Amino acid sequence: MSENKDQKFVYDFTEGNRDLKDLLGGKGANLAEMTNLGLPVPPGFTITTEACKVYLESGEAPAALRDEVSAHLAALEAKMGKKLGQSDDPLLVSVRSGAKFSMPGMMDTVLNIGLSDESVVGLAAQAGDERFAWDSYRRLIQMFGKTVLGVDGELFEDALDEAKAAKKVTVDTDLDAADLKKLVKGFKKIVAKEAGREFPQDAREQMDLAVEAVFNSWNTDRAKLYRRQERIPGDLGTAVNICSMVFGNLGPDSGTGVAFTRDPATGHQGVYGDYLQNAQGEDVVAGIRNTVPLADLETIDKASYDQLMTIMETLETHYKDLCDIEFTIERGQLWMLQTRVGKRTAGAAFRIATQLVDQGLIDEAEALQRVNGAQLAQLMFPRFDEGAGGKQGSTLLGRGIAASPGAAVGKAVFDSYTAVKWSRSGEKVILIRRETNPDDLDGMIAAEGILTSRGGKTSHAAVVARGMGKTCVCGAEDLEVDTKRRRMTVGGTVIEEGDVVSIDGSTGKVYLGEVPVVPSPVVEYFEGRMHAGADDADELVAAVHRIMAYADRVRRLRVRANADNAEDASRARRFGAQGIGLCRTEHMFLGERREMVERLILADTDDEREEALSALLPLQKKDFIELFEAMDGLPVTVRLLDPPLHEFLPDITELSVRVALAESRKDANENDLRLLQAVHKLHEQNPMLGLRGVRLGLVIPGLFAMQVRAIAEAAAERKNAKGDPRAEIMIPLVGTVQELEIVREEADQVIAEIEAATGTSLKLSIGTMIELPRAALTAGQIAEAAEFFSFGTNDLTQTVWGFSRDDVEASFFTAYLEKGIFGVSPFETIDKDGVGALVRSAVEAGRATRPDLKLGVCGEHGGDPESVHFFHEVGLDYVSCSPFRIPVARLEAGRAAAESKGSDSR
Repeated sequence: MSENKDQKFVYDFTEGNRDLKDLLGGKGANLAEMTNLGLPVPPGFTITTEACKVYLESGEAPAALRDEVSAHLAALEAKMGKKLGQSDDPLLVSVRSGAKFSMPGMMDTVLNIGLSDESVVGLAAQAGDERFAWDSYRRLIQMFGKTVLGVDGELFEDALDEAKAAKKVTVDTDLDAADLKKLVKGFKKIVAKEAGREFPQDAREQMDLAVEAVFNSWNTDRAKLYRRQERIPGDLGTAVNICSMVFGNLGPDSGTGVAFTRDPATGHQGVYGDYLQNAQGEDVVAGIRNTVPLADLETIDKASYDQLMTIMETLETHYKDLCDIEFTIERGQLWMLQTRVGKRTAGAAFRIATQLVDQGLIDEAEALQRVNGAQLAQLMFPRFDEGAGGKQGSTLLGRGIAASPGAAVGKAVFDSYTAVKWSRSGEKVILIRRETNPDDLDGMIAAEGILTSRGGKTSHAAVVARGMGKTCVCGAEDLEVDTKRRRMTVGGTVIEEGDVVSIDGSTGKVYLGEVPVVPSPVVEYFEGRMHAGADDADELVAAVHRIMAYADRVRRLRVRANADNAEDASRARRFGAQGIGLCRTEHMFLGERREMVERLILADTDDEREEALSALLPLQKKDFIELFEAMDGLPVTVRLLDPPLHEFLPDITELSVRVALAESRKDANENDLRLLQAVHKLHEQNPMLGLRGVRLGLVIPGLFAMQVRAIAEAAAERKNAKGDPRAEIMIPLVGTVQELEIVREEADQVIAEIEAATGTSLKLSIGTMIELPRAALTAGQIAEAAEFFSFGTNDLTQTVWGFSRDDVEASFFTAYLEKGIFGVSPFETIDKDGVGALVRSAVEAGRATRPDLKLGVCGEHGGDPESVHFFHEVGLDYVSCSPFRIPVARLEAGRAAAESKGSDSR
């Protein structure tokens, strides 16, 4: 991006506010907001995301940046009364990333910038604590070496472990100043050998290199992977926060912690978080040392605890949401290092949204924006049968911290590479680690769940898992994880790689073997088997019910189901469907009826064809009667036969082998020979673009007429039984209005015959699927003969992109996603710029011709949250999706209607 000469690239914490996240990143904007609120924030300044964008595009920082940083650094030094890296009393700073959306652990941070061989002595003298100074110095070399100079972090960890082993201690805090001095020497040797340069002694060089490293961390593989997973745009860049250091590792009266204003796993109110005495912030998040619950701080340092509780209440009231807070206590003085709207589990999101309404902090419209369809879908997944745990072949191994709820079963794996590899082979895996770090992200995505033996609710594993909706159990201390030998030991039980384990993220229980699952209470609620107002109702169900009720009140889009039989239709209705948007009649021709279709295909004469159609007619009619009864009073859109006829015939290879074997035995089957001839005759190079849809109705006399007759007779029978059938007949794959006009004329004649014969007025509407680019481009003409359009976005996506879905998803889609060509598959979320543009123009042209044209979508995009918002925006009347996704579509239709600038916890 071009550089503006008057552009400001650096802001003091006193200059920003929380509305400047695009410019200052989430961390910088919120540090500024806390500063404005008068909370105890260490002084500092933020380098903007605009500076990062210039650096990433040009490879160099903006020309004006160095001078701006120097000016702000000078002001900071004046405020603090000491200079960066000053030998007798050094000012030390942290350099931390901070993008607009939280990306926990994905980008880089360096603490204690400004320490050197000289200034470490000054720091020791000023602090009166030599051990603290050398501990801070070894942390700087370790973080700087790994983050800025690219040294393998394991080398530092191994050296630290050797130092502890030599002293026969197990925790870092048992190393004294002399031990740490030796460790610093060892760390510096590692840097010189691995980085090919000495550790820099100049404080400003340390800071500048750290800033560049943070800029570069925006484009690391793990950061790009996380953005793809969370659908965060790749062009935002990160801000850099330079903050004066406060120290939690000055002794037992110091410490560091992470706090939540509510439990991010359940949404329950209370004191939640982790605290670690005599430590720096990275120790808590990394999960390297096990923390104590935040509530214990009241006993350790009551004054700081009371102040923290007051600040937490201030922040939650101010942000009107769950807040995630990082803090440090330096010799009894509390400092706030960060706050943000906290990531939470799906259940917590629904509970917190309704709690905040009850507290008067937000209204129902805002509560609707605080939850989403992906979270609701998570709540509908099965959970473990609590009565079966430890029975039926499963053994309770132990219990950890319930960090992110859900029921996950899979084979134990002990590194991310294996998790990804096995997952791609179709295996379900549980990733087991001592603690996770950002490099484990791809394995965490691939796994069904994550299990760690260290860390708490605020560790890297817990925070990232909650953000992704993954089941996670942390801090299971009874489990001894040996990643090198790929095994886990609990007491006398050894779990090898490949053994099946089950983890319960709601209780923290870990089992050997597979634990049975039961339906979630949310699904029981949608099925009508649990009433939200009952005395024994689950509080989560009550929260879901309230938000769904509001969504239903405000949404404009109606939600229908894709359903082909009465059973699916009944379930869809229980889930809130307002009709059927797609009944695929080809599904009614499977099973035993396939032989009848074979007879239709093999018919040589009109009489044989008529006989085959007559045999199918009563079966189709019976299907439609059941469907109309299940959806009585609601619209049912019936798509006439769409797929190529060869799909109803045996596989060409299988049939050829069968015929050849029979001939070799001189036992030829006449019917098989005729079938093989028919298969060869109907064989197409590209069936998707061949004889299917409306083309079938035009080429095979009587086929569509039979189906229309079955629909009309079923509707008449239901009317005579005092029912209220509302059938809609949909002609598939129309590309030109002439096709539709010919089929419609025949259909109208059949309907008129049935009406005359039964003495009933059926009021059947006839429309078409828009699933070809030409249909979308000529929608104005097609609307002259259609009373409704239903966009078949699956085929429309295939024909717009020139993709065969089955082929491309198995071949190059992964590469396209990794290269950033797609942010998400266009078969999952509507391609707004291409497919969406055709939908928009077809809507406008169709309604210009026929203002009362009914418009819907029946591809699976109808249940995709982001796509539902697009369909609302372009003015469709309804979306249709599979029964299980109906609640998600209802919720998202409500959110689309009540869209507002809500809280964004990405």
